[in-house]
Amino acid sequence: MDILVCLKQTFDTEEKITIENGRINEEEAEFVINPYDEYAVEEAIRLKEKFGGEVTVITIGPERAEQALRTAMAMGADKGVIVDIEELEEQVDEHTIAQILAATIQEEDLDYDIILCGYMAVDDGSAQVGPRLAELLHIPHISTITKLHIDGDQVTVDKDVEGDLEVIESTLPILVTAQQGLNDPRYPSLPGIMKAKKKPLSRLEVDDLDLDEDEIAAKTETLEVFLPPKKQAGKVLQGELPKQVEELVQLLRNEAKVI
Repeated sequence: MDILVCLKQTFDTEEKITIENGRINEEEAEFVINPYDEYAVEEAIRLKEKFGGEVTVITIGPERAEQALRTAMAMGADKGVIVDIEELEEQVDEHTIAQILAATIQEEDLDYDIILCGYMAVDDGSAQVGPRLAELLHIPHISTITKLHIDGDQVTVDKDVEGDLEVIESTLPILVTAQQGLNDPRYPSLPGIMKAKKKPLSRLEVDDLDLDEDEIAAKTETLEVFLPPKKQAGKVLQGELPKQVEELVQLLRNEAKVI
């Protein structure tokens, strides 16, 4: 089975993040594999262990993103592909990324039976790249899966639907996006880390791909990035229940201004 995993290197949300001039200060940030993408990598490795085949991990980003690929290869992926888009960094969105991923798969002549992505990236939360890529490749896609079963070319998944469950059947080839609960990602072992250093890694630039920069230009623009306001102390309402309800409505309308 040929398996592709699209992953992104994102800042570690467990570490301190600072904003300078409306952008994240990358010099002070710690970068890791996007947490949802870890589920995708783990599921890909489990599929390889069950069915055989090869796992290829793909990422798009600056040179530092190679670290994410090496981590995935230390977990068990077989090879990696990185596309350097630093020249486009100011004009990149989900439309751009999906177009570059599709072109990279074509340029590298990558076969696939299934493509796995994380449900979303924790830095932008758009959850668009996977569905957009599937549309460009003309294959079905199912998002936010928490269980995956493959029998021949038949695919059955459990899909998380805002706390409920939906069971969907489809066929290979397919793209799925991983939700929390799909599995428990393994930690890279020391032998795996050593082996990852010798696994093949292809490096591409946007100019290597058959793409028109005007066609892949971002469809959206980020105007400002800012940290959420600090939480304020809560307020405990007193008195009889009807009075509390009346006071709550007034506070929501006049202070919080949410109604």
